[in-house]
Amino acid sequence: QVRLVESGGDSVQAGGSLELSCTASGYTMSINCMSWYRQVPGKEREAVAIIFNSGTETAYADSVKGRFTISQDKGTYTVYLRMTGLKAEDTAMYYCAAGDSKAYDICSPYKGRGTQVIVSP
Repeated sequence: QVRLVESGGDSVQAGGSLELSCTASGYTMSINCMSWYRQVPGKEREAVAIIFNSGTETAYADSVKGRFTISQDKGTYTVYLRMTGLKAEDTAMYYCAAGDSKAYDICSPYKGRGTQVIVSP
């Protein structure tokens, strides 16, 4: 079993920056994929960014390309999401996901409880 704990969510003004982090614990040897997705109540979840254990293979949603950067510390099984140029539409609960497989650029089967990001216009 793997436990994921996210942190870094906050309220910021549009144009600001935040860095989210997610640390995995437990059976981390099973992880070769870590990702972030977000969800707004009443809407479908949206894959935001994904990184594989190579550290060189990443992918981003078109909506965040050029503004968000995913990175990882393989030694601590921590994944980061650096968010810049934040927009009101980035407001969402951000979740970390990890595991050895993926679907639609969201890793599985492990997911965290989320960290809230609010961007004021």
